[in-house]
Amino acid sequence: MQPGQVIDRSTLPQRALLLLTARTYRARPFIEAASRLGIEVVTAVEMHRQLAEYWNHPLGLEYNEPDEAAQAIVQFAAKTPLGAILAVDDSGSLVAAKASAALGLPHNAPEAAEAARDKYAMRRLLAAAGVPSPQSTRYEFEEPPATTGLEAIATQIPYPCVVKPLNLCGSRGVIRADDPAEFVAAAGRLQRLLYADDPTPDPKPFLVEQFVPGFEVALEGILDDGRLQLLALFDKPDPLDGPFFEETIYVTPSRLPAETQAAITACAARAAAALGLREGPMHAELRVNDQGPWIVEVAGRSIGGLCSQTLRFSSDASLEELILRQAFGLEIRSFRREQAAGGVMMIPIPEAGLLKKVEGCEAAAAVHLVEGVEITARLNYSLTPLPEGDSYLGFIFARGESPAAVEAALREAHSKLRFEIAPEIPLTLKQLTLDT
Repeated sequence: MQPGQVIDRSTLPQRALLLLTARTYRARPFIEAASRLGIEVVTAVEMHRQLAEYWNHPLGLEYNEPDEAAQAIVQFAAKTPLGAILAVDDSGSLVAAKASAALGLPHNAPEAAEAARDKYAMRRLLAAAGVPSPQSTRYEFEEPPATTGLEAIATQIPYPCVVKPLNLCGSRGVIRADDPAEFVAAAGRLQRLLYADDPTPDPKPFLVEQFVPGFEVALEGILDDGRLQLLALFDKPDPLDGPFFEETIYVTPSRLPAETQAAITACAARAAAALGLREGPMHAELRVNDQGPWIVEVAGRSIGGLCSQTLRFSSDASLEELILRQAFGLEIRSFRREQAAGGVMMIPIPEAGLLKKVEGCEAAAAVHLVEGVEITARLNYSLTPLPEGDSYLGFIFARGESPAAVEAALREAHSKLRFEIAPEIPLTLKQLTLDT
């Protein structure tokens, strides 16, 4: 959609296409919200087209081929008209933007969606607009993995620094280094991760960024023709200083002074404008120190995982309901969040291995103010902690009279949980032969 273009959203077909991944947590909240609003939902899943045909899935898309995926959506919409296309995770955001542009639906420009996914493009645009953001330099890994080039880079960069991939999510592959030796080790670890994900011999780009000290916050908002409406500001009370950056607790409303919160919101709005984001949900991560707020990342999507369950708005509306209402031009009576404080703990994975047993869920759920404990990791499946992993053991939710009380409840509930994780011993071909 072009800036300033007016679209009568009330005339759109009451049907939404959700772009999902096989492992997303986000489908159910959107489907439940759509059902409440009387909006039909069609889902597309990231998978190879032939696999989609084999499983008889109506729309399988390859998000890493956005032009082809967008064209497939356009062909689908010719028979099944769509009123909105929503990517619930980062991986489908560019496809959603391209398909929406082709169909004339409200959405962010493809260039903006791409900038919000590519951390280097994001840094360049933020710097050009004067938005505070870590200084960043782009490098490339080349096969075979070797430390020679990394040792040369290590002598050229300031410390402390952060090594990170261009487009992975959830702090995956993000590692702090305080000296040249730590940099070589961190970059080598990221190099192995990137080539494990994509074994092709193509060079793999990565970033080396200035480490910005301070505390972190997360901002949830919604954009309407470029105007940012703040929905929630989350404090992250646990320090995120590295070497890895595993997020744990989010609590809202923020306990920061009103002027600091206003500065954070203003910084996020400037960042959205710099990237060209104008429509739909927006999630931003910021660091705050004596110099003010700094943008860590901006995403053209809503908050990840099951964290949106912490948010309730007027008339008991969910975050997903607000997103759908805005997309279809339905009335939003108020963006005001409920008065109670809310919080979520993303239960970290303490070690790699096979999850064998989970104990203490009932005791954790019985803690005062705790509303639910949801273990999403599956028994007898592999667990991979950060920086290689990209998931959590589960989520704890709490709601109460104050942010401090909610935070205390989350920590107490987590202390009740016990996880038995067994070492994962790889079987050799000889062992497999003997076993069979």
